[in-house]
Amino acid sequence: MIPIRFIFILCLFAGQAGFGQEIPDSLAIDDGPYIFIEGDQLVERRIVAGLAQERNLPLATYPVQFEVELSEIPAVEKLIVLSDIHGQLDLFQSILLANNIVSSDLSWSFGDGHMVIVGDVFDRGPQVTETFWYLMKLDEQAQKVGGRVHMLLGNHEHMPLQNDLRYLHDKYPVASAILDTSYPELFSDQTVIGRWLRSKNTIVKIGRRIFVHGGISSEFLDRGLSLDESNELYRESLDMMKTDMKADSRYDHFHGSKCPIWYRGYFEDGLKKEAIEQILNRLDADEIIVGHTSQTKIVELYDGLIYGVDSSIKRGKYGEFLLIEGDAHYRLTLDGERLSFD
Repeated sequence: MIPIRFIFILCLFAGQAGFGQEIPDSLAIDDGPYIFIEGDQLVERRIVAGLAQERNLPLATYPVQFEVELSEIPAVEKLIVLSDIHGQLDLFQSILLANNIVSSDLSWSFGDGHMVIVGDVFDRGPQVTETFWYLMKLDEQAQKVGGRVHMLLGNHEHMPLQNDLRYLHDKYPVASAILDTSYPELFSDQTVIGRWLRSKNTIVKIGRRIFVHGGISSEFLDRGLSLDESNELYRESLDMMKTDMKADSRYDHFHGSKCPIWYRGYFEDGLKKEAIEQILNRLDADEIIVGHTSQTKIVELYDGLIYGVDSSIKRGKYGEFLLIEGDAHYRLTLDGERLSFD
């Protein structure tokens, strides 16, 4: 739903259109591109200085089919992990540059290393669309040299696609109105970014490490589902209404406080180390890396069984990455420091 204040501004602007009035600063936004797949061509829609632009493109201009990613991947020697970018592309790129993950032109320079984004690119910040395109570009570059970028789905990937728009930055209701398209439709399965998102996992296991946005609870494990089954159900749910999900028993513990995209139990439930070890045994894993629960830095919990990588990038001021090299773990800071865990 578009906030009332934006409806008023847009109506006022529309009433002035054609009379030589300048676009108000609050509407002079840039956004996009949004690439729609229409038959044998693509339609690019974007906003430049508050005005909608549209052009047709050949179908081959962008990829339109994406393979579903594997739920389990063999161990790799080096990994960068972070979460909760929330549209803060500039800060994200600053941390990448400071730690030589990308070169001065913002191209991939991490070789055959892998990067895992543990969910939540949507919402809060003003550069959501740009961040998605940048991640797609980085992954393309990484794959050419044996690396990968894994974008996982968090709760804030599900919310806007299911029309829960409470956390949108003010820019996006305006963009949606200018393009005369609902925000979820801008990321439908008939768009390039939308199809790319629908190829992503919610949980991935790399070697003996589990990566997930919120965490894995014992209640979720009681469902007895494989990682592939869990990921497929989450992908299907992106296009479901919440009421339909709640009425479908297949989705018990897929949303709510005990599910992988909302769980905060490692931080808030006072779990004993033995409880974490039991969860890891059931997953046949050695550690779990999560985002979702905000910290001021990357944190190590339960003697290294859990790592929390939501370092509050979403605030646009500071953030860190977790670097894993073999069995060693480090914090990478905005200043380019590599810090061991005390």
